[in-house]
Amino acid sequence: MISSTQGIVFQWIKRLPLFWIAVLSCMTSVLIIVAVLQYRWTKQLSVASEARLGTPLQPLMIGWHLDFYGELSAICIALQVGPDSGARDNWDDYLHRYVNWSHAPVNPETVENIYANPGVVKSIYAWQTAGRAIPRLLRLNPDSGRIEPSGIPEDLQGLLARLQTKSSSLSVGLRAWESAGSSANQPSRNSEGNSTLVSQRSDLTTGWQFDPRVPAIVHPIIEPVHHSPKPGTEPTSSQDPINWIVVVLNLDYIQNSVLPNLTERDFSGREGLEYKLAVIAEGRATRVIYSSDRGFPSSNDSSVDSRMNIFGHPPESLEGDFYQVIKNRESVRSEDWRSFTAPVWFPVIQYGSDNESWTLLVQNRTGPLEAIATSVWHRNLLTSGVVLLLLTCGMVLIVFATRRAQKLAHLRLDFVANVSHELLTPIAAIHSVGQNLMDGLCDTKADSMLSGSNITGQTRQLTDMVKQILLFVSTQNGTIRYSLCPLAVSDILGTVCKNVAMLVESNGFEFDQQVQEGLPNLTGDLPAISQCLQNLIVNAVKYSDKDRWIGISASAHEVKTNQREVRISVRDHGRGIGDSELGQIFEPFYRSPNVVDAQIHGTGLGLAVAKRIALAMGGRLSVSSELNVGSTFTLHLPVTMRSDAETTIFVPDSTLVRKHE
Repeated sequence: MISSTQGIVFQWIKRLPLFWIAVLSCMTSVLIIVAVLQYRWTKQLSVASEARLGTPLQPLMIGWHLDFYGELSAICIALQVGPDSGARDNWDDYLHRYVNWSHAPVNPETVENIYANPGVVKSIYAWQTAGRAIPRLLRLNPDSGRIEPSGIPEDLQGLLARLQTKSSSLSVGLRAWESAGSSANQPSRNSEGNSTLVSQRSDLTTGWQFDPRVPAIVHPIIEPVHHSPKPGTEPTSSQDPINWIVVVLNLDYIQNSVLPNLTERDFSGREGLEYKLAVIAEGRATRVIYSSDRGFPSSNDSSVDSRMNIFGHPPESLEGDFYQVIKNRESVRSEDWRSFTAPVWFPVIQYGSDNESWTLLVQNRTGPLEAIATSVWHRNLLTSGVVLLLLTCGMVLIVFATRRAQKLAHLRLDFVANVSHELLTPIAAIHSVGQNLMDGLCDTKADSMLSGSNITGQTRQLTDMVKQILLFVSTQNGTIRYSLCPLAVSDILGTVCKNVAMLVESNGFEFDQQVQEGLPNLTGDLPAISQCLQNLIVNAVKYSDKDRWIGISASAHEVKTNQREVRISVRDHGRGIGDSELGQIFEPFYRSPNVVDAQIHGTGLGLAVAKRIALAMGGRLSVSSELNVGSTFTLHLPVTMRSDAETTIFVPDSTLVRKHE
């Protein structure tokens, strides 16, 4: 089937002129280029739409991060461990500041109290390691206002052991976050040109280091002095052993209060939370620290719209301080909004392969932005595809319509030439016989009868051809009027045989007629049905070769439940019709190239008129043929089951139907 279709297409292409082949090739190339460009444009539009939807996430996440950092660093600012790392302060000073901060109200007008949230801090310890063989742990109690000895909590053992190994000097303590093998010399994180407020904030947060496993924030402290140094004694040096202040954070409070409040404040819209948020700790095993929605995040990491590393850049890759990063946050926004790093954080204490990183995950509540953008892309692609398909269909229809118009024009020119020839042949014969009569060449009665017979035959041929043309024009314009009445099949066949008897006998054809007994009556127009069958018989006579036999048969058939039809077939043993031409023989003016080459005269209207008459009678015309074997044309007429008075029929291309009762 496929090979047959390909063969037909190939044959059709072979018959195309070179001009149309070039036109079709150019049109195909243009369509392919447009399709490729359309695909690329819709893809770029999808990416741009996703970026437009996702880009606002980055400033929201950065704002959330800065608020979160402010909540945790508020205690660092309150303790006021300056750039001298406590060289002028003692533990009582830190206790006093801790007590004041714990009871201070939130005041957005002051930097110190803008994030005052005592619930964030679980405990503050003094880890005394300077000049001691056995370090001592003291707890700063804000309720009693005293510094109390404390045992080492189990969750602090690893951290305190790490700090003890980093207590040899302040320079070593300030880089206690580094794992073994890290460089000891790193650039300073202070910057010039900041305002007093910026410098104050920077100095008060410098030196604090974060341990996510506890979690806790620690700072090296130079051994506090309790009185002014005596004259002649050396001041405290940065190479002296150091102590540590350890701020243990309240993870439960952060999970249940701080993070939900920040999420509500930074990601809420008119209808509530617009995004799903989660904070996860990624290390050897991933754990969820906070999630705004149950079941988020899922195991499918691709469903997350954006992710941000909360711990920020490591200190060696980020110079400057907290407010300098805020001032230059455009450099942070230049990163890909889908996955980026927070602007600032405490140096994170590293434990080699056991390091842990906190990540903020965000997803739009309506679904992943990638899925939304993909859906929009698919919709745009489908729309553009439909438009391109319509454009292609339009171009193809234009080509076919143009080709059909050209073909019809050629057929009409051939029709004019054929009709002219068909008209000239009988006119020339009549003229010749008349000339003979005028010259007195017909002396006997027999000669006169022969001449009269020739004139009559040629006149009949001329009349039939003119009637055929007029009948075609009438069916084409819809001006023909059919008279519908009950008809017996025998009456139809009798009329046809009478009208073609002379044609069949004069051409030496054997005429075989087979009619089934008891055929039902039909409703139709007798002259029209007779003309339809006569055209089929004339074609059989015209296109038969040596085997001069024509058969006509009639039989009744059941087509559907309670529906019957009468089939009248005209069969010949002529040259036959090729499969490629069967679909064209009923078109007006069409004549097979083989017939034209054989110089068989005709107008190409006989089968077109026969088909239109069959349709007007509510039936149809079918054909089966085989080359060099013969053809069979069958007229299918429905049997009307109603009474004659109620008989109605739809007649295409007609303006009036008369009923006979």
